[in-house]
Amino acid sequence: MTLGQPSRPAKTLLCTTFSLIAFAANSVLCRLALKGGEIDPSSFTAVRLVAGAVVLAVILQVTAGKKGKKSRGGWWAALMLFLYAVTFSFAYTSLDTGTGALVLFGTVQLTIVLIGYFRGVKLRVLEWSGMIIAFGGLAYLVLPGVKAPSMIGFMLMAAAGAAWGIYTLSGRESINPLADTAFNFIRTIPLVIVLVIVALQDIQLSAQGILLAAISGGVASGIGYTLWYTALGGLSATESAVVQLAVPVIAAMGGVIFVSESLSQRLVISTVLTLSGILMVTLGQHDHVRLRR
Repeated sequence: MTLGQPSRPAKTLLCTTFSLIAFAANSVLCRLALKGGEIDPSSFTAVRLVAGAVVLAVILQVTAGKKGKKSRGGWWAALMLFLYAVTFSFAYTSLDTGTGALVLFGTVQLTIVLIGYFRGVKLRVLEWSGMIIAFGGLAYLVLPGVKAPSMIGFMLMAAAGAAWGIYTLSGRESINPLADTAFNFIRTIPLVIVLVIVALQDIQLSAQGILLAAISGGVASGIGYTLWYTALGGLSATESAVVQLAVPVIAAMGGVIFVSESLSQRLVISTVLTLSGILMVTLGQHDHVRLRR
């Protein structure tokens, strides 16, 4: 290790920490922009993805001289990225920051587990119990009641979580995280153009809304996702799943601080149930892999 260059564990820790904050910041920035009517969800999605593509293209150009394996992402990953971004934005027109983040990352982890199951990864009693508890936590969140979130918002965010789960799996084998992320963002541009044309009559813009969307795309999304892909190289599948459980908590705190939202008892109970269930599944899978080895 050269002087001034962080060790691999330190690099993984720094990349992971920034990534988790960035993931939570996306929820806060989106909710902040949409709650105040500073921008419409279609425009937020468009600015976010374009800003991410521009920032990543610049970074990719600056680092072009560095040696590394060439990689250009893929159209399937780009489609999942776009689907995640657009459903994420529309979901936050009716969900609080913490609620949206919980549904998003709960669905992400459940999607990854279910895809693994259908690929032949068998679940044991502990893991099935965790799945039931996690699903029960999300179900409790949307039970009829005064504090229940919008069902449409819930379904949209669940779709965003499923898309992000698939996108995460596609990036786990990335040989060049920066290039893959950059080209995936660039590939969303044709879809962004179609989205803008379809939503042309409903476009609502302000300087503050554009700024919030640009920060979400350029910093929290583009750079954040690249660092997350980088962090995955130093994290086991179990570790990467467990650390992401912190995101809904960080996002909920951000919603309280920056968006002046309150934490309902329903959200707190749902968060405890959902994250506890996912933790049971994750640790169960880790133990299963360890025993097999």
